[in-house]
Amino acid sequence: MKKHILLCLILLCSLMIPLAGQNSSLLIVCFPSSRGNSLTGEVDTVTYASGNTLSLAKIVHDLTGADIYEIELSDPYSSLYNTVLMEAKEDQKRRARPQISHLPGNLDGYDTILLGFPNWWASIPMPIASFLESYDLSGKKIVPFCTHGGGRLGQSISAIAKLSPGSDIRSGLAVYYGGKSTLEEEIREWLSENGVPLK
Repeated sequence: MKKHILLCLILLCSLMIPLAGQNSSLLIVCFPSSRGNSLTGEVDTVTYASGNTLSLAKIVHDLTGADIYEIELSDPYSSLYNTVLMEAKEDQKRRARPQISHLPGNLDGYDTILLGFPNWWASIPMPIASFLESYDLSGKKIVPFCTHGGGRLGQSISAIAKLSPGSDIRSGLAVYYGGKSTLEEEIREWLSENGVPLK
């Protein structure tokens, strides 16, 4: 009788493993997070650098049910759009690595990182570089998405590949400012093309 119960438990566990936490292996990593705005609160739709990227990340989250990590800097960039662009340009010129105020302990439980950012000066913001250099993401899928004002993904894919050797960099999604009325459908297609399960 005990053997029968044990065999039933083993069979039940083996059936449950593929179903449990179907999207728990997905993590959205998003920058920027401006002062007073976050994915859990109100999104500032006026400030392009914050509003569009966060709005896009929220749609990705709603479609996938992925966990979310927002990159926050110990010394945040300005909340003024033109000023933040100048600060970002200076950081790129210096190849700066801005300090992130809190990093997740480890990312071992995640197979796929959905990496969101604005295209600043034709590439990734330097806080994204800070984040990527903090982990060994070998073997993980990185699925980039960005907001832009005309530069699309720019040099961001090659920048990510250099910072995360050994990762499987998938095709990115570039959204012009806040996107069109078809944005949600475009995101669905992009997720599907990259093998990212919807909830």
